[in-house]
Amino acid sequence: MAQRKRMAYNVSRDILDEETLDEIAEKADSNPSLCDKLKKSLRSSGPKAKKRLLGTLPIISWLPRYPFKENALGDLISGISVGIMQLPQGMAYALLASVPPVFGLYSSFYPVLIYFLFGTSKHISVGTYAVMSVMIGSVTERLAPESDFMTFDNMSNSSIVDLVSRDAARVRVAAAVTCLSGLFQVLLGLLQLGFLVTYLSEPLVRGYTTGAAIHVIVSQLKYTFGINPKRHNGPLSLIYTVLEVCYLVPKTNIGTLVVSIVAIICLILTKELNAYLSKKIPVPIPVELLGIVIATVISWQVNLNEQFGVDVVGKIPTGLQAPVVPDFSLFSQVIGDAFALAFVGYGIAISLGRIFALKYGYNVDSNQEFIALGLSNSIGGFFQCFAISCSMSRTMVQESTGGKTQVAGALSAIVILFITLWIGVLFQDLPKAVLASIIYVNLHGMMKQFLDIPALWRTNKIDMVVWVVTFILTVLLNPDLGLLASLVFSLLTVIFRTQLPQYSRLGQIPNTDIYKPVEDYNQVREVPGIFIFRSSATLYYANAEMYQEALEKKSGFKINKILSAKKKLEAKREKFERKIAKKAAKKKTPEMVEETAKEDIAVIPMDYMPDPSLPRAIILDLSAVNFLDTVGVKTLRGIQSEYGQIGIEVFLACCQTGVVDNLKSGGFFNDKVTKSCLFSTVHDAVLHCQTSGILSPEQENTETYF
Repeated sequence: MAQRKRMAYNVSRDILDEETLDEIAEKADSNPSLCDKLKKSLRSSGPKAKKRLLGTLPIISWLPRYPFKENALGDLISGISVGIMQLPQGMAYALLASVPPVFGLYSSFYPVLIYFLFGTSKHISVGTYAVMSVMIGSVTERLAPESDFMTFDNMSNSSIVDLVSRDAARVRVAAAVTCLSGLFQVLLGLLQLGFLVTYLSEPLVRGYTTGAAIHVIVSQLKYTFGINPKRHNGPLSLIYTVLEVCYLVPKTNIGTLVVSIVAIICLILTKELNAYLSKKIPVPIPVELLGIVIATVISWQVNLNEQFGVDVVGKIPTGLQAPVVPDFSLFSQVIGDAFALAFVGYGIAISLGRIFALKYGYNVDSNQEFIALGLSNSIGGFFQCFAISCSMSRTMVQESTGGKTQVAGALSAIVILFITLWIGVLFQDLPKAVLASIIYVNLHGMMKQFLDIPALWRTNKIDMVVWVVTFILTVLLNPDLGLLASLVFSLLTVIFRTQLPQYSRLGQIPNTDIYKPVEDYNQVREVPGIFIFRSSATLYYANAEMYQEALEKKSGFKINKILSAKKKLEAKREKFERKIAKKAAKKKTPEMVEETAKEDIAVIPMDYMPDPSLPRAIILDLSAVNFLDTVGVKTLRGIQSEYGQIGIEVFLACCQTGVVDNLKSGGFFNDKVTKSCLFSTVHDAVLHCQTSGILSPEQENTETYF
């Protein structure tokens, strides 16, 4: 490797404190009043109004300029491919949501068209998603359990479930929670709160989706084994469900189990063949579509439902249903679930959208994405859809088959419309076990996320802990409570890291103006008479006390002991002076007073003198501090006051503009303390100490790079 060329340079300027710097640079008022902010936000002009319109309805800006020759063929092939995938996935994920399969088709149609109008990502495929569906299913089965729809059958002389009434109630619940989650998303988008999703870190999202995938798998076991376990709700419900399934395994329907095993094996083999031929064929083999077509034909020919008791999809209504106003009375019962759905759906969609935006060089508006998904869900709720998000598998197909814009998404919706109007009725004999098998096979990508654990162990152990804890909490507490608990835990790790920062004692690299921790570099030397201290985290109420303790520990002396000794010395001197004054009062003549003073002169204690081994100045490097709360300001004011009492000057260096404003509003400055104690760099503060008479003559003569 060639040796890097070094270039020497010199900078000649005055030593600048913050006060002088503000005068030279003519600091502007960076804090306009609330009234000014409102006036600016409400002020409108032609270009600004046009920009807002285009931002709210992005299709107006890009569709008129759509490059038909370049993109049309790719979007057409991509749209048909994704639409074919939407059919089996929509029907399968409807089972996860505990609603009839046809509502999965509705959820693959209406929301996709709405996102086509309002979305800003060109490549993501919105629609049904396994994690969202299982979260919907937990709500529908909680608020509309089968036990509420049991009726007595005179023919069989036993209780049976009224499936029509149960499904209608569950559809109402799904539509209500979907509509409310969409309203939350729209509200958050209008308030420009798209940044909130950044609190859902990647390890948290991946751990959460993996835990939710376990819920998906367990929820489909009843279709795989042909059994009917009881529905359990609340924390640990997954554990209870697994135990219930194990108890019912001896009652497995053999025909259903055989269908499941054959379907899973065929799907896996066909997907492997698809991966092998991916570079040789332009369009992937529609594995799921072939699976449901073949399974439907076999089921119809063999009559699996009557001959072997294999549960099938049943009646599928043709056409589209009229919009229905959601049941607003349910909103109060699903508000927590709706909020969780709003965040999870948006977090997954924006994460995938940003990946493709970065790959293809365009921007995704996080706030507009909130609004687009919110409108898709809230309007979709009126058409009895359940909550949607972005599917990784469909998005990869949409991108790999040549999809360039959301025209591909609109075309996939048209494919679903065609199926819903004319073809859907043909799948009435489709075994539900095949849909469950499709779900299992499509979850293999989420199961691969377990490989994150060893990878995170090697790179960042705290992120690994977040992943594992999120997974465990999601599995044990269900997706809704699991998300909240995981988010709280993730934020606590951030708080703990700010409470346990790295504190350093800085020294100068010889012949430079660079200061580094003395414990990390062998050639770094401390500046005589000056103690430079730095924290790697911001200073606020949670770590203010530890900041003071670390400052005392790194400085090597106990400030409280020195202050206590000084106070004792001052009290002793005052006591002695009072004693002298008392004796002098008893003497009548000046000669007697003078004689008394001479008698006691040998025992007069000396005034406090600073220890020469102590530094004469402390410089606090605040480069890592991005804000100061009232406790942080009070801490700095206390440090300056306490150390000032023993003759040590305290200076602040590398303060950001916001920190200076915090100091000003927090009452740090007064008649004695001005901005002259603030310096833009550590080196400016060091040079100020060496040239202002603070240090001793020996310390001032120390060479420092100017």
